[in-house]
Amino acid sequence: MVLFTNVSKVYPNGTVALKDVNFFIDKGEFVFLVGTSGAGKSTITKLMTREEEPTVGTITVNNTDIKKIKNREMPYFRREMGQVFQNFRLLNNKTVFENVAFALRVIGASKKDIKRKVPIMLELVGLMGKENCRANELSGGEQQRIGLARALINNPPILLCDEPTGNLDPATSMEIMEILEKINEFGTTVIVVTHACDIVNTMKKRVIEIDGGCIVRDQRKGAYAR
Repeated sequence: MVLFTNVSKVYPNGTVALKDVNFFIDKGEFVFLVGTSGAGKSTITKLMTREEEPTVGTITVNNTDIKKIKNREMPYFRREMGQVFQNFRLLNNKTVFENVAFALRVIGASKKDIKRKVPIMLELVGLMGKENCRANELSGGEQQRIGLARALINNPPILLCDEPTGNLDPATSMEIMEILEKINEFGTTVIVVTHACDIVNTMKKRVIEIDGGCIVRDQRKGAYAR
């Protein structure tokens, strides 16, 4: 599903972000990517989506060497990877329904498909009854639920979450984690970048820890933060 082979990344200013990183995330796994600020977590996510390219090494996603994907094909590749962000990145002047529907409209989905699919996804994330509310009228937890629904509406095989609970209180954070676990049970591969030790310790999933651009730990299910 996601394979990093001997990946190193050096930015133009000379910053060494990753050093010979190797890991494999299989289909249907739930993985936490942890590490302190500046450890290399964000670089890994940018490499996965090809916002950045490795200096050395190979990255394979869904059996495809992403370096070989042509630029005109990148929008299609990125639709195979739903993304959820710390700052939500919503259309605040649009309704909940419109925010989720936007991801379908950009791929040319019919009005019939949009009308059918959006309510299903809103029910999954617990937002039924809120579809006509504007995004900026809702709480942070509800806004993150919109982000989840939007990321999942096109049924991506991989969901990449970058600090999805960073702006949320502990109780709301666990609600989001419970939704992610439910999504994972349906077969979606879930990768969560976080520094929230309490969440990692509660969930007890696989943990890949980055420090100084290197993988210092890759512990399977039942792992904890340290």
